[in-house]
Amino acid sequence: FPALTGSGCGGPFRREGEGKMAASAVTAAKRASAAAAARVKRFAVYRWDPDKRGEKPRMQTYEVDLNKCGPMVLDALIKIKNEMDPTLTFRRSCREGICGSCAMNIGGGNTLACTKRIDTDLGRTTKIYPLPHMFVVKDLVPDLSNFYAQYKAIQPYLKKKDESRQGQEQYLQSIEDREKLDGLYECILCACCSTSCPSYWWNGDKYLGPAVLMQVSRATL
Repeated sequence: FPALTGSGCGGPFRREGEGKMAASAVTAAKRASAAAAARVKRFAVYRWDPDKRGEKPRMQTYEVDLNKCGPMVLDALIKIKNEMDPTLTFRRSCREGICGSCAMNIGGGNTLACTKRIDTDLGRTTKIYPLPHMFVVKDLVPDLSNFYAQYKAIQPYLKKKDESRQGQEQYLQSIEDREKLDGLYECILCACCSTSCPSYWWNGDKYLGPAVLMQVSRATL
């Protein structure tokens, strides 16, 4: 309400009240800002650059503010690369758990960085390595040449005994045959399962591994 002319309820008192409210709002904002800045998460990431001769693999620690980062480990890695260390190298593409590019070992288990949620325990450091028992191209990038060569070796595509009409007609699949693939076609060849297998670790040059063997099983259905 407007103050009456000549009354003691006028300007100075109103301005003082407004000043106190403004100061209170600033204090609240500072407290909120301080609380938000406290969510700092540590990530220990495997680093190795083959171009730097004589340099041994090491773990490098980064600190990420979870209030300014997405919920997945891949979000943190992208933030580190974009804002802290552009030399950090890793694979990624779809960010939807479809392509399998960002497969790595996070917290002791093989998984996709794009579907792995960040552990919000700020007192615990999240350790990130490339897929185990694989040659490393650089940092978190494993060499999948042998893995893909094994996949190619099984000829993972439809074939017919009579191919005289190849390219002249469609290969139709019945609903019943399609249903046989449920539980098998979802594989995205990320190599997480094969690189978790001790038999594949020791005999990767001979043993095809679970991922490729599952693709073989599709041809026997």
